[in-house]
Amino acid sequence: MPPLAWAAGVLLLGLSSTAVVAHREWRDLQERAEEARRELADAGAARLRVPLEQAALMLRAMQTVFLANDQMDQARFSQYHASLRSPLPPAAYTSVAFARRSPAGEPLADQVSYRYEFVAPYKANTSLIGFNMVTQKANLAALLRARDTDTVVISAPFALQQSVPSGQNPLGVTLRLPVYSDGPTPTTPNQRRAREIGALAIGIRLQPLAESALSGPVLDGFRVRIYDATASAHPFYDSAAPAAAGIPMQQRRLDIGGRQWRIEMLPRPQPLELGRLQALLAGGGTISLLLAALAWSLASTRRRAESLGEQMSQRYRESELRFRALNELLPALVLLADARDGRIVYANQAARLRLGDPTGLPLSALFSDPQLQHRARDADTIGNDWGNLEAVLLSPGGEAFWASASIAHVDMEGRAHLLMVATDISEQRELTERLSYQATHDALTELCNRREFERRIEEALSERKGRVACDPCALLYIDLDQFKLINDVSGHMAGDQLLAQLALAMRQQLRGGDVLARLGGDEFGLMAFHVDAEGARALAERLRECIEALMFVWQDRTYTVSASIGVVVVDQQEPTLKDLLAWADTACYLAKENGRNRVHVYRQDNETTRRQGEMEWAGRLRWAVEQDRLLLDYQEIVPLDGSDTATSIELLLRLRDEDGGVVLPGAFLPAAERYGLMPAIDRWVIRNALAHFGQLHGTGLRLGTCAINLSGASIEDEGLADFILARITEYAVPAHRLCFEITETVAVRNLLKVVGVIERLRRAGCRIALDDFGAGMSSFGYLKNLPVDLIKIDGSFIRDLETDPMSRTIVSAIAQIGHQRGLKVVAEWVASPKICDALRSLGVDYGQGFALHRPERVLFQREQPPPRRLAVVR
Repeated sequence: MPPLAWAAGVLLLGLSSTAVVAHREWRDLQERAEEARRELADAGAARLRVPLEQAALMLRAMQTVFLANDQMDQARFSQYHASLRSPLPPAAYTSVAFARRSPAGEPLADQVSYRYEFVAPYKANTSLIGFNMVTQKANLAALLRARDTDTVVISAPFALQQSVPSGQNPLGVTLRLPVYSDGPTPTTPNQRRAREIGALAIGIRLQPLAESALSGPVLDGFRVRIYDATASAHPFYDSAAPAAAGIPMQQRRLDIGGRQWRIEMLPRPQPLELGRLQALLAGGGTISLLLAALAWSLASTRRRAESLGEQMSQRYRESELRFRALNELLPALVLLADARDGRIVYANQAARLRLGDPTGLPLSALFSDPQLQHRARDADTIGNDWGNLEAVLLSPGGEAFWASASIAHVDMEGRAHLLMVATDISEQRELTERLSYQATHDALTELCNRREFERRIEEALSERKGRVACDPCALLYIDLDQFKLINDVSGHMAGDQLLAQLALAMRQQLRGGDVLARLGGDEFGLMAFHVDAEGARALAERLRECIEALMFVWQDRTYTVSASIGVVVVDQQEPTLKDLLAWADTACYLAKENGRNRVHVYRQDNETTRRQGEMEWAGRLRWAVEQDRLLLDYQEIVPLDGSDTATSIELLLRLRDEDGGVVLPGAFLPAAERYGLMPAIDRWVIRNALAHFGQLHGTGLRLGTCAINLSGASIEDEGLADFILARITEYAVPAHRLCFEITETVAVRNLLKVVGVIERLRRAGCRIALDDFGAGMSSFGYLKNLPVDLIKIDGSFIRDLETDPMSRTIVSAIAQIGHQRGLKVVAEWVASPKICDALRSLGVDYGQGFALHRPERVLFQREQPPPRRLAVVR
């Protein structure tokens, strides 16, 4: 093919590739824009929900006020309204009002009326006083549904009674909630109708509500139409903005207050960011042109070289000058040596630039490898072709570089010569070595990484196999103590800097041949060779002292760090890599358990057996969760003064082993906490408890409160609150009947995260109990910062209540402080009636223990009894 055809082909290929890449980029732009529209639509629906939910909470608060004060008048109504902050935009919020039912208590009367008796703000809504809202059908329908369900209900859109600003849509809705007479909470529709004395309502204008909630990016990006899908096919709100053609509409549904709103969001015209696409097209076109020019140049050069080669083949012996002229054009290093003495007689321009002028030097002097030097001088091999090899070449000035070289025997002018052609591959070798280094070393500390460390251990173990006598070696597992604290206080940059300094300090303690590696996070490993147990312990102590002596300064703060080190000595046994790492991890764990900042040498003792037992339990627990072999017991929490008639229970975890026996949590929970299984177990308990809420206790759905314990690992899970709220919605369990218990030590360990989870659950209606209160060192100090509903006194104080005056004083102080904060106080481990009497005299509200109730299996996990046979009477 002519050079122009090569250039055209390369240009066409480059432009085609550019077009493919540009098409993908354009598609990615479209997908990113669509994803942004979906996220914006989700945000719009969520923002529209928030003020309605907050208004419902405000209405529930007003209902509570009526239940607590049966002497309500307009002045008190306005005063309570003023103390509540309206979550609605001022333009959308019209009023909160109370309409009294007449005649009261007669749900089937034909002439029932609901006339507004109290309104707020009063001056702006005086026209509502005495107004009978029965004439408003949508309003009345919402009121009746709210009355029968005791839930906040939103009416269908209708024209509100209040005046509407000019140019504004007159449609609005009301949020309705009934008010019942004093007495036990009615549970059936008939009871609610009989006890109804009136209804509360919040009036909301729809247009300002939608414009306020959706203002900004949502209305800028969409034309928004909102429909009441429950009652009408026409939108009650339309932003009337122009919409882009050909872009799919985003549609969301909002289920709230017993109604379903459909939100249609038609994307508005938005320009796409085409800068990257334009740059891609311009760059691709330019590169295609350059490649085409390069192809034309290479093809032309190749054709010229082929032409010269053909001429040289014909006149090769006629002129050495032509040979040299050709080689002068080549970028490779070309050298010609006399085969008799091996001295260089010719070097092309590329060789002279890289090596200086090597003419007259022996060809063997270019190689740094002694074996290659000897081979180049050997009279028996000098006439043979060497083929391709990679070697380090030396210039006369001593500069070394890697080259890919080949040496061949040629005849020129009737004399034997050696032709050497070499290419500089230093950059490729350097890149290969750099990639190999990065694959086997940690980028931060420049130590071996875990994969390389394990490879070297396996290599060392394989060398020991089959040998009668081997020098002992040792594996050291190093885990920094409280390293997470530095990351949390000063950030990960400080933690990285500390790790780099520690790696440098530990390197200085190594002996020749020792391998130090970073295994991940704040964990290091050291393989020490030719060392016995005493020497391994001494080496570990030097490393521990070296780490402890390091003073780390970061932004005017000084830190000290320590390490727990586990040591495994390999002498006569032949362990596997898995065994060796497991033993080292066990020894390190025992060093931490024994107080941290110490060295523990692995041996088969009780502590090691316990640690390995925990590892076995971890596997059994995973199997138990998969096979659904976890069990739930309940223990009743009994009111000591008899004032609370509702039954409350706490769920207790058990496990059915392979033989059918029941295992108590003390046997397997430590392993679950150690190996990170508690979040999965807690979620199993929550899911099963809520799914069978009516089958936990004999009271069924009339159960007062069910308490569920949450572990520290679950509290630190950011998705825990979302999981709980989703299960509450899925199984329709009233949130106020759930109480989640958090131990004091967990709450103190991560106060900010715990408070965030607690507040989300309490906003949904759940109750929170602070378990094992008093076991920590700062109980009262943290109590004022934790938004909880109950405190459960640690059982160690209750157990000694009759014999230890200090325990009695502590329990009395906890009860008084808890009551001052408006909290209920529960005592655990109540073992005798005398302790019940003592707790009752100290003002403790509830008791829990074997003296009051022994744990029982939840109903849904009990075996069903066989059917009873009917006796036949003859």
